Amino acid sequence: MVTFTARRSEPELLLPARATPRETKALSDLDDQRTLRYYETVVGFFRSNSTRPDDPAKAIRAALMEALVYYYPIAGRLREDAAGRLAVDCTAQGVVFVESYVDARLEEFGEPLLPPYPCVEELLCDVGDTRAVVGKPLLFMQVTRLKCGGFVLGFHICHNIADGFGMAQFIKAVADIARGEAAPTILPVWKRDLLTTRRSVPLPSIAPSYSYPVHDLGSTARDMMLSTPPRSMVARYFLFGPREVLTLRDRIPAGHPARSATIFELVTAVMWRCRTVALGYEAAQRVRLMITMNARGRWNNHTPIPWGYYGNAHVSPIAEATVGDLCGQPLADTVELVRDTKLRMTKEGMQSMVETVAFLREWPPSTMDRIYEVSDIRWTAVNVLKFGWAELAGGGIPLAGDLTSKLGSDHVRCRNENGEVSTVVSMLLPRPAMDRFREEIALWLRDKDEKKPLTLISSL
Repeated sequence: MVTFTARRSEPELLLPARATPRETKALSDLDDQRTLRYYETVVGFFRSNSTRPDDPAKAIRAALMEALVYYYPIAGRLREDAAGRLAVDCTAQGVVFVESYVDARLEEFGEPLLPPYPCVEELLCDVGDTRAVVGKPLLFMQVTRLKCGGFVLGFHICHNIADGFGMAQFIKAVADIARGEAAPTILPVWKRDLLTTRRSVPLPSIAPSYSYPVHDLGSTARDMMLSTPPRSMVARYFLFGPREVLTLRDRIPAGHPARSATIFELVTAVMWRCRTVALGYEAAQRVRLMITMNARGRWNNHTPIPWGYYGNAHVSPIAEATVGDLCGQPLADTVELVRDTKLRMTKEGMQSMVETVAFLREWPPSTMDRIYEVSDIRWTAVNVLKFGWAELAGGGIPLAGDLTSKLGSDHVRCRNENGEVSTVVSMLLPRPAMDRFREEIALWLRDKDEKKPLTLISSL
């Protein structure tokens, strides 16, 4: 695998291209979670065509300054009031931008292009403490030129200001302008009051639609995931192409409703079971699955999120089962549990979660143990990041930097070695548990006829 050292320019503060409003903007209750006080990390690999500009970094630099005219809160700074709530001071102090070059070609990053990406830290500029967000630039971007003419766009962005779809929308605005558009094709909408509760709710009355009592959150003492420091954990990636998905689907009886499950539901059910076994929880203990869902989805026809909204608009229903029930039931039942949990996110469920977050200021509650979080981000950037002179070849969340924010799994769209659209799923576990997890997942992915594992595994 290729190794390299980036030749970087000095970090530069880029201001909006023109004057922007000076004001203070409140965040929503979903934005203002303590668990979102970190910088999300994203890398995107781009293949340039013959019409590319002489210097893609300079083209993106100019487009970024213009995009900040529309997304001017991102050029501001977060401040904290006496009650500990965050707000955005729209001061136009700017974002950090770095130009870079590495002596490598796009194909040297892997074919197929899958995480973990080699020397990923060289593709990102230094953000300092990724958990310190107050008073700092909200965006740190690096554009790295490759010797083949392609480039890598790597950035850290404060999660309090945007969720995954919001981040993609902002980068799309940069791509639109770099492509020659006069303005972003999707204009930004703030409207953070849509996801802010208007009343104070006593804790015992919160979340009747969720599957656990919020006032009885349990002990963290015996949860290996919470007691093991990140340096003693290992991250691995598991590829599910059409063949692997068919193998899993064939483990559900013909005619069972679970046979029609989505790839996300099917893979999540298997990963949750394997992870639970690998962590060695006791049969009577309760384990939880938290599914992060985009509230902009078609399922949400009761609380419309306006087109252009780029704040945090994710809701997270939670399923719960004892270890014995989860690991002893047929796979079809686990798949149905995952599906039913998603369907339970009704208007009342959304309101209940916003009220819960407003009270606790975090999600999930920090004292809740034995929880597995999954996020489906396969469609976040598909058909979005079009520079015109460059196409997105791959990328996603690289699990670089602050691993403590990645104790769940991200489902990312990719292509396998045969060029087939596939899903790669991240997993972070203590090292002994990872060994057991790999054994468990290999059993599920073993073809009954060929007697060999079908999964492709890469590690960090």
